[in-house]
Amino acid sequence: MTATYAMSVDVQTPDGVADAYVTYPDDGAAHPGVLVIQDGFGLRPSLRSLADRIAAHGYTVLLPNAYYRHGRAPVIELPDFIDPAQRPEIFQQVFPMIRELTPQLLRSDAAAYLAWLAASPQVAEGQVGLTGYCMGARLAVMAAAMFPDQVAAVAGFHGGPLVTDTPDSPHLTVGNITAELYFAHAGDDDHMTPEHIAQFDKALDAAGVRHRTEVYEGAHHGYTQADTSAYDPEAAERHYRELLALFDRNLRQ
Repeated sequence: MTATYAMSVDVQTPDGVADAYVTYPDDGAAHPGVLVIQDGFGLRPSLRSLADRIAAHGYTVLLPNAYYRHGRAPVIELPDFIDPAQRPEIFQQVFPMIRELTPQLLRSDAAAYLAWLAASPQVAEGQVGLTGYCMGARLAVMAAAMFPDQVAAVAGFHGGPLVTDTPDSPHLTVGNITAELYFAHAGDDDHMTPEHIAQFDKALDAAGVRHRTEVYEGAHHGYTQADTSAYDPEAAERHYRELLALFDRNLRQ
């Protein structure tokens, strides 16, 4: 683990300016780029710490505020410890913003984030990695399908929904993906039932996508997020091991 340097940056998009957090090894060298796509609660200190840990392993990490159209982070007021059972109104605040992130908006946003990484002197030449959490896993799959030439590795953790009955369901887009995928589902997760997982895997197999999916038994939806009631330290550490191994395989020249 190396020391990291972090700062806030603004990323120009077709719809405005997305505030973002960038973190990278403090060694003066360029490193492979990684795009972290937030969970539903948004850009906050715990996600910055997650990005820092990835960066300390030798990556330049961009963590944008996906809700930038509604203001700079924090877009909504969050407690230091998020327990949705005690604060159900939080979901009422974030769900409209989640639903707003259509494939059309994702395409323009992801293009801007990938362009920012490509132009950064802290990012080495070559393809980048994506990792997403909860809703971010869904967006990561779709972004990898939209920009296959730019993405070499995709990870998703307690993600969903990845299988829906709509024409833009993520599992219907995977035929364009050239990256290697790793997905780790929570054992207790209504967003991705065993049937959904099987259907997602079937779509990946049919498309010939290199992938591995696992179920972290006993873990709940949100298990990686250290500031939530769903946090599972053992599952979170497993997530870091698998994520960094995926990136090391695909992003190191």
